[in-house]
Amino acid sequence: MLFAIQNLKPSPFCLLDEIEAALDDSNVGRFAKYLHKLTKNTQFIVITHRRGTMEQVDRLYGITMQEKGVSALVSVNLIDKELDN
Repeated sequence: MLFAIQNLKPSPFCLLDEIEAALDDSNVGRFAKYLHKLTKNTQFIVITHRRGTMEQVDRLYGITMQEKGVSALVSVNLIDKELDN
């Protein structure tokens, strides 16, 4: 229903919190690819732990705690999918 509304009247911004948590791995990939198609009109922020969703994003942000009590922001720009090995 959410995506039907998005197709009818796209909003400029959408926040999704673990929306794909109940899906199996193959459907997580399909969901992420479909969501990527909708980014022409809408910017999505997706909170997730699923690898398939993270593989389809343009930018990835995470929080890590390398020392007890000290959090650090980690960001990766994945727009250029061609990475040197």
